[in-house]
Amino acid sequence: MNSLCMDMFEQICGEAARIARYSKKNTLTSSNIQTAIRLIFPGELSKHAVSAGVQSISRFNASAPETSA
Repeated sequence: MNSLCMDMFEQICGEAARIARYSKKNTLTSSNIQTAIRLIFPGELSKHAVSAGVQSISRFNASAPETSA
């Protein structure tokens, strides 16, 4: 199970990095990760993965303390 998770993580990271490079950006964004997931996972699985990821990001942003600059 660990090998499967590590392999999927490496595939997603590699694809997201390739997408960022194509767009000439030095930073990975959540949209790069979403696009990589849509390219790697088939059909309904990618929809569920993206949905869960967006939900996690929303929860994280809601719980993060506000910083004023």
